[in-house]
Amino acid sequence: MSKILPEKYRHPYDFNKKYEKSAVYFSMEFAIDQSLKIYSGGLGFLAGSHMRSAYDLKQNLIGIGILWKKGYYDQYRKEDLSMGSLFIDKNYSFLEDTNIRFTIKINNCDVWVKAYYLNPKTFGTVPMFFLSTDVPENDYLARSTTFKLYDSDPSAKIAQTMVLGLGGAKLLDALEYEPDIYHLNEAHAVSCVFHLYNKYKSVEKIKEKMVFTTHTPEEAGNEKHDINLLEKLSFFDGIPLDKVREITGIYDNTFNHTLVGLRLSHNANGVSKLHGEVSRDMWKDFPGICPITHITNAQNKKYWVDPWLDEAFKAKDRAALISRKKRLKTKLFEVVADQTGKIFDPEILTIVWARRFAEYKRPDLITRDLKRFKNLLANTEQPVQIIFAGKPYPMDYNAIHIFDNLTYMSTNIKNMAVLVGHELKLSRQLKKGADVWLNNPRVTREASGTSGMTAAMNGAINFSTNDGWVREFKDLNKTQNSFVLPIVDHLLPTYQQDQMDLNNLYQMLENEILPLYYKKPKKWWDLVETSMKQIVPYFDSDRMVDEYYKKLYK
Repeated sequence: MSKILPEKYRHPYDFNKKYEKSAVYFSMEFAIDQSLKIYSGGLGFLAGSHMRSAYDLKQNLIGIGILWKKGYYDQYRKEDLSMGSLFIDKNYSFLEDTNIRFTIKINNCDVWVKAYYLNPKTFGTVPMFFLSTDVPENDYLARSTTFKLYDSDPSAKIAQTMVLGLGGAKLLDALEYEPDIYHLNEAHAVSCVFHLYNKYKSVEKIKEKMVFTTHTPEEAGNEKHDINLLEKLSFFDGIPLDKVREITGIYDNTFNHTLVGLRLSHNANGVSKLHGEVSRDMWKDFPGICPITHITNAQNKKYWVDPWLDEAFKAKDRAALISRKKRLKTKLFEVVADQTGKIFDPEILTIVWARRFAEYKRPDLITRDLKRFKNLLANTEQPVQIIFAGKPYPMDYNAIHIFDNLTYMSTNIKNMAVLVGHELKLSRQLKKGADVWLNNPRVTREASGTSGMTAAMNGAINFSTNDGWVREFKDLNKTQNSFVLPIVDHLLPTYQQDQMDLNNLYQMLENEILPLYYKKPKKWWDLVETSMKQIVPYFDSDRMVDEYYKKLYK
């Protein structure tokens, strides 16, 4: 085994001396470019920024993911305007077939896995490999394992994690590559530890190589499966169950993937300061876990920021900044008009709520007092435009119902729009065109969140509940850079929390945000510039990937 990748897959640069230790980053999804549709939301956006910044800083890192044949899904509107999900085969001519093929056992059957390579020069990432089971040697069931990101069938989803974990580890063997660090971005790839145990016969050796990032603040949100089901599916790479229990310290029948990741790593991290604290408290009673630090999520400014807006900001040319922002709003409103037939006005304050649709993120919170919402949008003195976008999990019928309700509500409100197709391209357009970036998860539920970071880089003001990364942003110094709601008691019943957050949201919007935008425009643009200044460098992913080497890979 070599410490160096085969020549045709090597990094196109000499490593920065600070980042010479070799690391492999496993992730279920990567959002790298609009053309490569293998991601669902925040986890993928984060991983994509990580790969770009690692390239920019000349790190000795590679990425391993899965080539999802049908992606997550394509979002569209049906004839009645309700949301539809299409699963369409994707083809990527820019990916290179490595001709590397090997088998892993799934359900005690040999499943063939092939690897594709993404050249660093294509999108400005570190070298990346994507695994697929869509090969003629496999039957349809095996081929379909890598069709849809996050398959809704539990056994199929377990099989997908095995392709990433066991398959990713076997790929490194096929490359004859021996990295110093295996970095698991979430617990999806935790099956790789069993391949490593078969290889090294040593738990200590696994711990020496493994680090782990957890993105989930709630114990209930961490993946658990019956250990006997996992054994049946060959999850443990042929290791007898008694030995698996000894390796993992799990002696009941509930296999907690995150717990195993924490026990078999030498370092782990949460993804914000608050999430680090929550994680340490959550896992403190479990024996044998590694230290948990925090490395706050960040996004790649070079990819996300509008260069002309940034240039005007750096030149301290406020007139050019305002002019460019209005131009970006106009470009976004062309998308609004195309999708909804509504003409938005770039002079009017525009609020955007756009991220993965999930219940705890409360996409429809601002609409729950319908009378107040309609009054807000009917106000001609301080007018408001609002845009919603996001992709629910295609089997999350409650989230789809919320999306559809917002769509139906918007049909009778000319300054409210709900957009489909929330992927990298639309996400960038929304962030560049927003004046106010609305984020209202229930506090303690958002481990970090990142969408507001890139919105701020593009001159949008964050308007958020006090959760995740925003806590750190608002406290960077004594100058206001955002609007953050007061914290409500998260031990109250959720409907009470929601009502209190809703009242606070309207108070702040009506009494602070709108008057500032319309009556004190100079102070509004002071705030925009403060926000743009303070978001970088701390929330640029160059800082984040540097911290992974300093704090996690050591």
